[in-house]
Amino acid sequence: MTAEAPMLEVTGLVKHFDLRRSLGGTLSRNPAPRLTAVDGVSFSLARNRTLGIVGESGSGKTTLARCLTRLVEPDGGSVVFDGTDLASLEGRELQRVRRRIQVVFQDPFTSLNPRMTVGAALAEPLRVHGVASRKESPARVAELLDLVGLGATVIRRFPRELSGGQRQRVAIARSLAPQPELLIADEAVSALDVSIQAQILNLLVDLTDRLGLTMIFISHQLSVIASVADTVAVMYLGRIVESGPVGLVFTDPQHPYTAALLAANPEPIPERRRRQPAIRGDIPSPLEIPSGCRFRTRCAYVQERCAEVDPPAAEVAPGHSACCVVLPFAGRS
Repeated sequence: MTAEAPMLEVTGLVKHFDLRRSLGGTLSRNPAPRLTAVDGVSFSLARNRTLGIVGESGSGKTTLARCLTRLVEPDGGSVVFDGTDLASLEGRELQRVRRRIQVVFQDPFTSLNPRMTVGAALAEPLRVHGVASRKESPARVAELLDLVGLGATVIRRFPRELSGGQRQRVAIARSLAPQPELLIADEAVSALDVSIQAQILNLLVDLTDRLGLTMIFISHQLSVIASVADTVAVMYLGRIVESGPVGLVFTDPQHPYTAALLAANPEPIPERRRRQPAIRGDIPSPLEIPSGCRFRTRCAYVQERCAEVDPPAAEVAPGHSACCVVLPFAGRS
């Protein structure tokens, strides 16, 4: 029996941003500084599964999400969605695929048009993507609001009249309006209170099950990823340094960065707290990525060769880790 092809296959994705030169740099004719946001990212995602992408701020998570939808054009690599290379699409063909891939952004207050009522905001994607006629639109808007746990009373309200949780529910409803197959949630709960976060996470899990959605959930919170994802990819300075099933990666990390993130994760029960060393210092600037292993400047297990060897994502069954050091706590071989 032939295995089903993945819904999304990303290979060697790269994105750089050329920044403006300073006055001194211009006068001395130095090249413009180049920021490396995404640097050779590869992964695949099966249908009806949820991939969590986790890492500190500045690791390239949001840029990766924007490259996947071509909101930002990648500089290299490929994104193949359901057998189609997105780089080959333009115009209406690209719009048809974008209908099938929708994004829930971090801040619903800025992602929703403040001059549009909730009803208008939900009706717009129905019109743009031709999902419902003008006559069918009101009923479909009501269905979407019911789907995310909001009543028809909010249809005539503006975003400023809603709470943060209500605004995010509206943003989720808007992303579901075109009937997508892949949902990308980019820090979708980080701007919300903890109690509201749990409600939105439960809603997203329920929606993926009920609607048969595939999801990429991006967060800097490991506990959030653990509650929604099947597999996880850990990003650091533009690269995936470890990936695999959530349960295995979070209980038996193979990369020191993953282990340090887990050690820093709050744990109310003392006997369950991890003993691995915490992360040292701040994440380096993507303008000046360290030589060799990019995590070596903060790694508790750094060795001399780490400054020279840039480790690829070597297989650590059934996950992957980009580290050339045998960690004292790693249980897999």
